Amino acid sequence: MGKQAKARRETPAEAKCKVRTLRTSARKLNLVAQSIRGLKVQRALNELEFSHKRIAKDVRKALYSAISNAENNHSLDIDSLVVAEAYVGKNLIMKRFSARARGRSSRIEKPFSEITIVVRELGEAA
Repeated sequence: MGKQAKARRETPAEAKCKVRTLRTSARKLNLVAQSIRGLKVQRALNELEFSHKRIAKDVRKALYSAISNAENNHSLDIDSLVVAEAYVGKNLIMKRFSARARGRSSRIEKPFSEITIVVRELGEAA
């Protein structure tokens, strides 16, 4: 008498990957996510490979994970995959303090972000 399985939120032709703790601000991560939205998977991997942004390496790992999920868990053809969605969210913020002049202090915030990548298989009609 276990729990009932939840219905899958994605369509049968979709797979996703979510990375919850990326050590960068959501604003900087969104710049990288914008560069891969709507691209074919191979083109998106090339875009991330040659990007100058530090966080592009972690986004590339997430995209590989989404591709692997599509291939192994949902039996999708990896040659016809497209990055359907890539969206970013805020996560926790580490708060630190720095000593300043005259006995004062200032707050240093070190934000974390999360990214969700959804890949979709293009049908024969597309």
